[in-house]
Amino acid sequence: MQQMQQQPHETATSFVNIAAYKFITFNDTAEKRPVFLEFCQQHNLRGTIILSPEGINLFLAGKRSDIDAFLTWLRADARFTDIQVKESFSEHQPFNRMLVKLKAEIITMKHPLIKPEEGRAPFVEAKTLKRWLDQGHDDNGKPVVMVDTRNAFEVDVGTFENTIDYRIEKFTEFPQVIADHKDELNDKTVVTFCTGGIRCEKAAIHMQNIGYDSVYQLEGGILKYFEEVGGAHYQGDCFVFDYRTALNPQLQETQTEQCFACRAVVTPREQLSPAYVPGKSCPHCAPELAAPASESNASAAA
Repeated sequence: MQQMQQQPHETATSFVNIAAYKFITFNDTAEKRPVFLEFCQQHNLRGTIILSPEGINLFLAGKRSDIDAFLTWLRADARFTDIQVKESFSEHQPFNRMLVKLKAEIITMKHPLIKPEEGRAPFVEAKTLKRWLDQGHDDNGKPVVMVDTRNAFEVDVGTFENTIDYRIEKFTEFPQVIADHKDELNDKTVVTFCTGGIRCEKAAIHMQNIGYDSVYQLEGGILKYFEEVGGAHYQGDCFVFDYRTALNPQLQETQTEQCFACRAVVTPREQLSPAYVPGKSCPHCAPELAAPASESNASAAA
């Protein structure tokens, strides 16, 4: 049986990285934007906060005392008292600056009738999902199917074993794709998942709305799954939207990079290509320069 590996410990020099979201009516976003920005800047925090009439979504990094101060301040607002946070640690600041953005949705789906605040779809916690995957079915004996709601380039970095990946390029494509495949999934228990839970929450509600009768969202997404059970039934790493690029199941930064020019994910092997010039190009955007890693190594040894 696969053992859960030890997560990295926080040290005196660590940066605490947090990800959190909540769907809640938030009509004073314009007034709150400068307040959020000022507080974060005063506490040396960096990252991105998205404020929307449907709620808040945030990715921040800073020292422990500053992160704790932010969460205490945020939770003093009754709308965010119970906001749940996922944590990981790094030895460097993974963000370059602090941004607070105003958007129509905290995750764009373009289905305004989906309102998670009015009622969530059923969710499955990480430990229960692992047990289902261990035994090959849910507690009612139905086969479990994992559906990845992330974009194709994220899936390529890592995903659950035997997952369904519809190769979407943006989340707004998901509603039509999942409707088109409804018949083939109707006799199964479907678990939607994403990085931190926000996309799969909307996805599961939409699936319920169009008639799926056994659908769940993975509570807290991949990051919470890693935190609670490690990498069981997961292959590869998890793409994250900061300068760490990807985390392994121990929530540690990997050697995966993202191309500055085309934003493609560049694996350690692809970084051996002559097409990979940090900050300029990679094998995905300069394929005429690309050569297999074995060829590059052979040339270097010649």
